[in-house]
Amino acid sequence: MMKMKNTYDHNRFKKLLANVRACTICESELCDGVRPVLQVHPEAQILIAGQAPGRKVHESGIPFDDASGERLRRWMGVTLDTFYISKQVAILPMGFCFPGTGKSGDLAPRKECEPAWRSQILNHLNQIQMTLIIGSYAQDFHLPDGAKTVTENVKKWKDYGPNIIPLPHPSPRNNMWLRRNPWFEDELVPNLQERIELVLNNIN
Repeated sequence: MMKMKNTYDHNRFKKLLANVRACTICESELCDGVRPVLQVHPEAQILIAGQAPGRKVHESGIPFDDASGERLRRWMGVTLDTFYISKQVAILPMGFCFPGTGKSGDLAPRKECEPAWRSQILNHLNQIQMTLIIGSYAQDFHLPDGAKTVTENVKKWKDYGPNIIPLPHPSPRNNMWLRRNPWFEDELVPNLQERIELVLNNIN
């Protein structure tokens, strides 16, 4: 794979990102306040499309700075340092702020982010070679013709081609799912790591 030419407008992207980080659209709806958490750069070649920051990530301001992130990095086979190089890995959740906690866990990602900001950001990410789509909300958006459940999507991972891989959420809440689906770590994860390595080697 050849590395694409850098064709983005740096100042325009910088302004867009500043506006995203200063966003207060949902301020009145968020009990914990607004704090958009994302990691993006137009030169990134891996896109992680997730759901929304959890409470710990909301407090630190660092995407996947929690147990979910530890597991995701293990699945990807990358170091902490590599994961946080924005020119290599873009992290773009469906909702940028912590949505709060409900009766059975975190609330759904806020829907305002996508029409206000997310599509604009995606338009700048024109060098993405691989997209990891985590959880139901991201899969509903990025795989509109996909299966109805996360499990079905992940089982069909070979059907989406080498550049798109649907994943379950790496949260510890999914430990039972992983025990019930050993094929995921036996088959999909090694393939994922190989593809990640190919992309990163192309960057380097």
